[in-house]
Amino acid sequence: MSLQQISATRASRFTQSGFFLLVLLLTAANLRAPITAVGPVLENIRHAFGLSAAAAGFFNFIPLILFALLAPVASLAGNRFGLERSLWSALLLITSGSVARWFPSEIMLWAGTLMLSAGIAAANVLLPPLIKRDFTQHTAKYIGLYAATMSLTASFASGIAVPLAAVSSADWRLSLGVWAIPGMIALLAWLPLLSSRAASPTHSVQPASAVTVSSPWRSAIGWQVSLFMGLQSLAFYTLIDWFTPYAQATGFSQAEAGWLLFLYQAIAIVANLGCMVALKRLRDARVTAFIASAAIFCGVTGLLLLPVLAALWLTIAGLGAGASLVLCLSLFNLRARDHRQASQLSGMAQCIGYALAATGPLCFGMLHELSASWTLPLALLAVTSLLQMVLAPLASSARQMS
Repeated sequence: MSLQQISATRASRFTQSGFFLLVLLLTAANLRAPITAVGPVLENIRHAFGLSAAAAGFFNFIPLILFALLAPVASLAGNRFGLERSLWSALLLITSGSVARWFPSEIMLWAGTLMLSAGIAAANVLLPPLIKRDFTQHTAKYIGLYAATMSLTASFASGIAVPLAAVSSADWRLSLGVWAIPGMIALLAWLPLLSSRAASPTHSVQPASAVTVSSPWRSAIGWQVSLFMGLQSLAFYTLIDWFTPYAQATGFSQAEAGWLLFLYQAIAIVANLGCMVALKRLRDARVTAFIASAAIFCGVTGLLLLPVLAALWLTIAGLGAGASLVLCLSLFNLRARDHRQASQLSGMAQCIGYALAATGPLCFGMLHELSASWTLPLALLAVTSLLQMVLAPLASSARQMS
């Protein structure tokens, strides 16, 4: 069977049944919730094992640094063993990690966090090229729905973590372990793909002329997209980690700060879907990228200058963050010539992006401690958002890598 026949058969099966969209959304539901469920019950975990604040901080650091370190590895695995099999393996790691965190053991808690973080790191990289390979004409639609599902389940996981912990004596274990259920469902949904011809390694059906692709690490386009990914990730995760203490210092209660953070994450869903529509209708993504970046800059600057209107500023910043995420995921496909190159670009951009995201909150905290105020770290965060505005037109132009 030729490459064209295989692709046509696969696409026909997915588009007629809607099966691919179902599997995509089930997979996306597992890519943020196991991480965002930790924050609200972190104090419960600290109390259970006597963890210091510094040790507890690794629950935020581990996922992000693994996202960065494993992104290139995941790209190589997807191209070597096939996207479907690699994604199923990633989901198995995520599910196993959630199961491990059900046990009342500190070793299992850390082991589970490492396992699911590694699985999410791989799935982050592999899903965009899968969409590029089979659904090039629907890239914006599927990327938008994928990002919206991640945002929805992330905010939902944050919202139900504390109520779940109060339901039974399992406490925080229930809040974290419950996320093994969507993982198991997604694993079952992938099984038909693993037993089909579609699960064969990607390279086995590639024509000889398509085997060698230009590496994004040697391309200006690759670096533009990667830095855009890095700057938007840095702003998002820094606000997630540090907004609550900043809000409390400016007069908000802890509960009010929590709801404001929920707003910041939930409003991103609207931006995910709105950006999806914009990318489908507009031929040039540069204006959309610039507006999204400007929204983040305005939101951060507003928090610095007029924190009493935090709800307004977080709404604006959340819209920019949600749109920027969809843009980044879409650019992996739009700037690449085929799914193999898209996989490489996804690996590079997420390696650089999440490395910056991991160091952002750390540097923000150090600057706050050194300056004994919030002005300097917030001002520098605004500067990084300004740099994202400058970079946005370059990263989102219509040119493709060679």
